[in-house]
Amino acid sequence: MNGTGPVDIYNAHFGFRERPFSLVPDPEFLYWSESHRMAFTMLEYGVVTRAPITLITGEVGAGKTTLLQYLLRSITDDVVIGLISNAQGGRGELLQWVLHALGVEFSEDASYVNMFQKLQDYLLEVYASGRRVILIFDEAQNLTVETLEELRMLTNINSNKDELLQLVLVGQPELRNLISTPQLRQFVQRVGASFHISAMSDENVVEYVRHRLMVAGGQGTEITEGAARLVHSQTGGIPRLVNQLCDLSLVYAFSADKPVVTEEVVQSVLADGVFFGGTALTETASDER
Repeated sequence: MNGTGPVDIYNAHFGFRERPFSLVPDPEFLYWSESHRMAFTMLEYGVVTRAPITLITGEVGAGKTTLLQYLLRSITDDVVIGLISNAQGGRGELLQWVLHALGVEFSEDASYVNMFQKLQDYLLEVYASGRRVILIFDEAQNLTVETLEELRMLTNINSNKDELLQLVLVGQPELRNLISTPQLRQFVQRVGASFHISAMSDENVVEYVRHRLMVAGGQGTEITEGAARLVHSQTGGIPRLVNQLCDLSLVYAFSADKPVVTEEVVQSVLADGVFFGGTALTETASDER
């Protein structure tokens, strides 16, 4: 093989510059379904209107992190961003996550009061420089009622009538269930913008597949429309699962020296049991019933 890796051969076979269905979130490949467009609009709305809390939810693999990365690329210089992924822990530990995300130095054995004062001083310093701070929590469904209430209290830090801190919470559907608990009534009252990203329709998946093929340098026809519709039926329109099944189907087409992925190729992938997403989807649906 002269040192050429399998991914290089895969791309060369179809004429791609890069893999069109990588599982790594990449804003360059973002496909604007109606649901994703609305979710991003609400993200922007929350940022522009300085909503105390903005809430975006969606199933695993719905494209939430990709939307966040796209948002981060469009943030102006007058905004300081603190990005926190998968924060866990109780009172005090959350404050440490926040200070770390903002690059604020503190002693590891500092008291809660001292850490809170550090944060407040930092927010006032940023505000005095004509900027503002937005904290983004990804995988926010892992937070607890107690930590969410602690976050709400942080949004009470203000200067005159101006709030010094905005929160953007992004997570799985369980996050909506979590904030619906009676203990978080005041938290809900501070949510100024929210949206739930729904799964893609079959038409969306056909367009999504074509879009990613073309962004990767292909013609957009390397996966037939029939194959894309079959992919939708097996994945429920969840982007990450669509990526997995399309990627495997391209591998199968390459190994069989086929120029395109047809329904038969996708069926071969499914028959061999190498795509586990469909199994997980079926089990989830059974659990819900």
